[in-house]
Order: sequence, then C-alpha cells, then structure tokens
Amino acid sequence: MEQNDVSSEGAFLFRQWLQRKLPLVIIMLLITTLIVAFFWNNIVITVNPGEAAVLFRRFSGTEIDKVYGEGLHIFSPLDKVYIYEVRNQLALHDFDVISNKGLTVHLSLAIRYRPEYSLLGILHEKIGPDYLQRVVIPQIESVMRKQLGQYTAEQIYTNEAGLLTNAILTALDEVGRNYVAVEDIIIRSIDLPKDMVSSIENKLKQEEFMKSYEFRVKTAEKEAQRLKIEAKGIRDYHNTINEALTEKTLRLKGIEATENLAKSNNAKVVIIGSGKNGLPIILNTDTKDQNPPSPSIPALAPDDVQKNKE
Repeated sequence: MEQNDVSSEGAFLFRQWLQRKLPLVIIMLLITTLIVAFFWNNIVITVNPGEAAVLFRRFSGTEIDKVYGEGLHIFSPLDKVYIYEVRNQLALHDFDVISNKGLTVHLSLAIRYRPEYSLLGILHEKIGPDYLQRVVIPQIESVMRKQLGQYTAEQIYTNEAGLLTNAILTALDEVGRNYVAVEDIIIRSIDLPKDMVSSIENKLKQEEFMKSYEFRVKTAEKEAQRLKIEAKGIRDYHNTINEALTEKTLRLKGIEATENLAKSNNAKVVIIGSGKNGLPIILNTDTKDQNPPSPSIPALAPDDVQKNKE
C-alpha cells in the first residue's frame, strides 16, 4: 500500500510540474521547429548530378581530403557547404596579342575545362569557386601573349610551323598545375586589319602560283628528258638493225620466205626472179649497179614459171 501511495504521489507531482511547465515546453518545441525550418537548407544538402561538394567546418576549416558526391547529405547548420560543377564546361574569351612588329592580332578562344575531382578541396582552399576568372583565363591569356608575341602578325595568321599549337600546349600545361583540367583550347577566329589580311592573302596566292609554275617546269623537264632517252633508244635500235642487215642476212631471209611460201597448202604461184641469185623477193641485187633502175618484173621464160596447185 505504501509503495502504491508513493507512485501515485510521484505521478501527481509530475502532472503538476508538467502543467506548470507545459507552456514553456510548447514554446521550446516551437522555437526548435522554427530553427530547423530556418536552417533547413543549410542542414539538408542535395548534390545534383554532375556536381560535387566541399565542406567548410566553422571550427576546423576546409575538409581538403574529402569530396561529397551526388545525393542527400546532412550537415551542421554552423558549417558551410560549397558545391562545384565537375562536368566539362565551356568558356568563351577574346583578347589581343601584340606581334613583334607592333601589330594587334585579335584572338577569339573557346576553353573547355573542369575542376580536378579528387583535388576539389585543395582547389577550394587555395583558389576558390571563381577559379575560372582567377586562374584559367589569366594564365591562358598570359602564356599565349608571351608565346605569340615573338612572331609577326603574318606568322600568327598563317600558323607558321604550328606556333599556335605550341602556344596552346604550353598554356594547357601551365593551367594544369592549378588543380584544373583544361581539356582543350579552340581558336575560334583570328582577326587582323583588313588591309593586312588582303596583303597576306595576295602573298599566299602568289606563292601557290609559283609552286604550280615550278611544278609545270619540272614536269616539262622530265618529259624532255624522257623524249631524249626514247629518241636515243630508237636511234640505237636502228643502228643495230642496220649493222645486222648484211647481204648474206637478206639472202637468207629471202630463202626462208621462199621455203615458207612453197610449203603453204594454199594455191600459189612461185615467181623465180631473174637476178643473180634468182630469189623471189630480191630483185636486181647486183652491188655493181650503183644506180639501179626502178624494180620491175622481167620477162619470164616458160621454164622460169612454176605453177603449183593443190
């Protein structure tokens, strides 16, 4: 009975205390709710696709060794979260370069860049969210002005010996040392004074014309050399033939022609000439006749004509 009385008395006292403190409890709950609602955006952070977050702790500084990826994260309202876009981004930038002869060359660039994901905390601590304007553009502009300022406007405009490519590669290397990855630097346009552009274009046309002319001259020289070699070959060929065509050779060829004609199966008439050797195809071949008459068929005796019919 005594224990029940003690419990009843304790519950009664608690109810009395609660009744007295209830307004205060309600006020505390309302204040807590208001605080949570007010700092909700600082407590519950959503990192969207293509983004990453860096946390700055109020009492310990930036967390350089941790990067918060996509998804929902809960932080203390005393801390601050910085969200970076880690996709490839594009920046357009125009600037002027002074050539070594004092002419102004206007360059228009397209820069593709992104922060290094694993080094995002260091990038935030050393440079900050506006790294594009603090590091990327100033360094690219500085390097390209230094590299291209050693050349003339014509050399820059015509990209002589790939000087623009070399300047871009140097700029990429310089920017990469600041925790930023520059994928590419594209030269959109190169602008010069109009009279300068016309002068360069006319010079290039003349150079191309001279190259074409030199090519035609070399082609003509090669063709003349070929014809000369061909003529020499024809001359050597005729000289060889003339040396080989002796009187005995011609007589032998005449005998072979007569034999082939006689062996033919077709009907034929074999005419035996009346010259020295009596060959059918060698007429009046006597070398003693310095001025032989024009060839003619002599009168034939009946026994000089043989008719073979098969």
